[in-house]
Amino acid sequence: MSVFFYAVPSLIMALVLFMAAKVVRRSLEVRSAWSSGLTAEARCLRSYTTVSGGGHDTSVSTTLHHVYEFMTRDGRAVRFEESNGRPTVVEGDIVTVHYAAQNPEKATAHAPSPVRAAVGTVVIVAFCGVIVAFCIGFMITFHEMSASGDAFFGGI
Repeated sequence: MSVFFYAVPSLIMALVLFMAAKVVRRSLEVRSAWSSGLTAEARCLRSYTTVSGGGHDTSVSTTLHHVYEFMTRDGRAVRFEESNGRPTVVEGDIVTVHYAAQNPEKATAHAPSPVRAAVGTVVIVAFCGVIVAFCIGFMITFHEMSASGDAFFGGI
């Protein structure tokens, strides 16, 4: 049964580290798109929301998604989806997108705001670090308590 007290925190840490890696990767993609200097006019093809939560004791979270399509400078049509866009953008609207020539499918319709994006990324990664530290502390504490309990009960 003690394996449970190592497996669950290890699983939580793996999921949190995966989430942190995804956040950092997307942050780098957006930063690359902003710094490339390449822009295009994109049409919003679709706008929709997803809802999560709303269970017995949880709050509801709604995320707005947009699907955009634009032409790169070399004439290639690119379609991409982005979450947390401007709520005023609806199907058919034209927006400016930023993209990197090597990865135009990683474009963004978000206006350049590198400081805000960096702060957001740092906050999320720091929060993930706190969760990982808590899990490690929990496993160390459990291990020490198990070892001292074994020593105590082994001497009886």
